[in-house]
Amino acid sequence: MQPGILQAPFGTLPDGRSVSVFTLVNKAGMSVRILDFGGIITEIHVPDRDGNFADVALGFDTLEPYCTDSPYFGALIGRYGNRIARGRFTLDGQAYELPVNNGKNHLHGGTQGFDRVLWDARIDGAELVLGYRSADGEQGYPGTLDATVRYSLGEDNEIVVRFSAVTDRATPVNLTQHSYFNLAGGGDILGHELMLDADAFVAIDADLIPTGNLANVAGTPFDFRSPRPIGQAINAADEQLGYGGGYDHCFVLNKPQEKAMTRAARVREPVSGRVLELFTQEPGVQFYSGNFLDGSLQGKGHTYAYRSGFCLEPQHFPDSPNQPGFPNTILRPGDTYETESRFRFSVEP
Repeated sequence: MQPGILQAPFGTLPDGRSVSVFTLVNKAGMSVRILDFGGIITEIHVPDRDGNFADVALGFDTLEPYCTDSPYFGALIGRYGNRIARGRFTLDGQAYELPVNNGKNHLHGGTQGFDRVLWDARIDGAELVLGYRSADGEQGYPGTLDATVRYSLGEDNEIVVRFSAVTDRATPVNLTQHSYFNLAGGGDILGHELMLDADAFVAIDADLIPTGNLANVAGTPFDFRSPRPIGQAINAADEQLGYGGGYDHCFVLNKPQEKAMTRAARVREPVSGRVLELFTQEPGVQFYSGNFLDGSLQGKGHTYAYRSGFCLEPQHFPDSPNQPGFPNTILRPGDTYETESRFRFSVEP
């Protein structure tokens, strides 16, 4: 396949609109497939230490399950990634209510988040540019938000994701990318070795909502400051792991300064030698160990069993609109939301 960006049809939405898939290819042969529906990354093909390529992203072969059954496989998330407690917040003295779609809480933008809308797509040189206008009141959020996402694939096997947004009224914004990875190309992810550059994580309650406490990772199953297998302590008798059914927590990244681009995480799969590094400007990264995958979903020749994929979602902290001690997530008119994350793939001998 020639380097560049190719466009092809992928399916038709129930309302008759056509969905396209864009294939980004670099000179090294790495390829990434992205839909204009949900900005979804459907495939990521990278080599192992012997040069054998495999698809390391969980996803589907067809459009329909992305519209109905997907647990956010590969999707862009907005207007607010992660949970907002009871779907409520107060901003500038006004109370807002959002759809509740995760127990008692609002999750990942609601019942019709950015993962389930058709983005306007165009190719700009080496970038796939996606745009979406979220109307005032959509999913309960105030203000008209114009969001832009730029995807590119570097020659260093790095997927670059650049977000920007502007609004005409103050509104919470927390955009992220929600790919599920399996660097072995199949099986579970418990043997993957993870490093997270985080001295603390956001403690949660039984409803997976932050308590407001940033808990020290030292001496806990959450200490990934040195690489260790994801499965090493995932079943430990730990209250926080019990709440999440495993890891489903936002880690507080060690950053020299706000908005600095730092390496947040490194994952190595020892059998294939594949390595994934995440670099981000965000203050946190949600690490999710696929605890709710149960074998009921199938795609691309795989059955997505328990803990067969992991997520590293760069983002601000959950429930920040209700947590005054957390970094700000309110975008105001005249300001521009901008953030960048990079997913870099390599191999170790």
